[in-house]
Amino acid sequence: MNETLSWVMAWAAGLLLGAIFFGGLWWTVRKGVSSKQPALWFFGSLLLRMGMVLAGFYFVSGGHWERLLACLLGFVIARFIVTRLTGPPVAHPNAPAKEAGHAP
Repeated sequence: MNETLSWVMAWAAGLLLGAIFFGGLWWTVRKGVSSKQPALWFFGSLLLRMGMVLAGFYFVSGGHWERLLACLLGFVIARFIVTRLTGPPVAHPNAPAKEAGHAP
């Protein structure tokens, strides 16, 4: 396989791994906050997500640090994409300030 193609494939795999990891984190926070056992949700999700990502990095790299670096770059880019897509809505700059619902 061509070197450039293997780097692009590793980068795409990093994007996928990052989307799974950070999308799973977003889903876990939404589920864990309303759960009766949030520690179980957070710990179980952490183990599952970390296991998937570490195994993915191991298989994608194939012993080549260049592929591992490309995969890590895709992972970090996926973090920014998922954060942008799942972040809080941005308030309009011209919108009036929201008043506090309680007395100081």
